[in-house]
Amino acid sequence: MTVDHSTELAAGDVQAIGQLRDTIDQVKTELGRAVVGQQQVIDELLMCLIARGHALLMGVPGLAKTLLVSKLAECLSLDFSRIQFTPDLMPMDITGTDILQETPGGERRFEFVPGPIFANMVLADEINRAPAKTQAAMLEAMQEHRVTVLGKTLTLDAPFFVLATQNPVEQEGTYPLPEAQLDRFMFLIEVDYPDEAEEIAIARLTTAEDLPTLNKLLDGPRVLEIQSLVRRVPVPDHVYEYAARLVRQTRPQGGTAPDWLPPLVAWGAGPRAVQYLILGGKARAAMAGAYAVRMEDVQAVAAPVLRHRVLTTFAAESEGMSAASVVARLLEESAQV
Repeated sequence: MTVDHSTELAAGDVQAIGQLRDTIDQVKTELGRAVVGQQQVIDELLMCLIARGHALLMGVPGLAKTLLVSKLAECLSLDFSRIQFTPDLMPMDITGTDILQETPGGERRFEFVPGPIFANMVLADEINRAPAKTQAAMLEAMQEHRVTVLGKTLTLDAPFFVLATQNPVEQEGTYPLPEAQLDRFMFLIEVDYPDEAEEIAIARLTTAEDLPTLNKLLDGPRVLEIQSLVRRVPVPDHVYEYAARLVRQTRPQGGTAPDWLPPLVAWGAGPRAVQYLILGGKARAAMAGAYAVRMEDVQAVAAPVLRHRVLTTFAAESEGMSAASVVARLLEESAQV
């Protein structure tokens, strides 16, 4: 094993980490006034946000995904927009376009009217209902934080966070997301049904008066400071090595996978998965007030990072093995080493 480097947090950042933990706790408490349950979903959303990543939510309709994102934006005092993806949605419906306008002096000229992508937090609802051209426009915005309209490149304001929801691909009228676009999402977050007590609480909250207006705890510049702080959280060399080894074990090619995996996996995760394991570990450590990333932090974010980056075979499907099952088994075996 190599020698660890840069495993100590700078003195000025130690206090900032403690303040970040307290701030995150306040955000969770504030969100709890309008959103019942879904604590793990909230944690993973916040990890993505402070790590400068994007999130893809999987879940049936009616689980308050839109409400959660809009209230999170309200709590953080960020601009929020929602895009309902449909088969006839065009790229300019997202990015905006030039419109011929008449000036007070009677002249006519083209002026750019920005689309809903120009916001700090964008909810891309049912993203896999849009055709390939529209998905490509979203891909550029997510990866480059910019859009190209009629040959002009426009930069999106930071912070910029895309939260997309996706229907199961077997439903009619959906277009499976390309692997390249799936890979741009830091986390695939699974949203499950609430338990009985939570469902009763939801009924009480949503059938009474209007939902409360949340206090604004952060703003854009403060979010950018937090994102920069998260990047400075140190990572020991053995954690880097563990993250790389875990990702390489998902690949059936190259002899790095365990013997049981090649018949089940057609394609494993790429290098971006290692980056997101480390960034997710940094975000999780910072949210907990820790001063360095531990292996437990990487293990905790492995499922949302890897389950949409592992492509299973027909043999795996016939045996009831999903990508999540493969990742879970790899984690279980790595914990025993």
